[in-house]
Amino acid sequence: MRETLIEEGRLRRLFKEAFVETLEERKDLFYNLFVEVIEDIALVRAIQEGENTEPVSRQEIFKLLETQT
Repeated sequence: MRETLIEEGRLRRLFKEAFVETLEERKDLFYNLFVEVIEDIALVRAIQEGENTEPVSRQEIFKLLETQT
């Protein structure tokens, strides 16, 4: 059985090149992934903030929305 040893630095460069090539070829996939992550983070923060505020009635919300348009 023959073993092939690859220098660590060379292996890192190969992985880096493969990763960069994948990013370039699938920009749309990674863009959509990052957008979803950012939206999820924002939603979690909004929920946490909402847990620390006073409740607002449905009527008050719709009144506020009507004045925004």
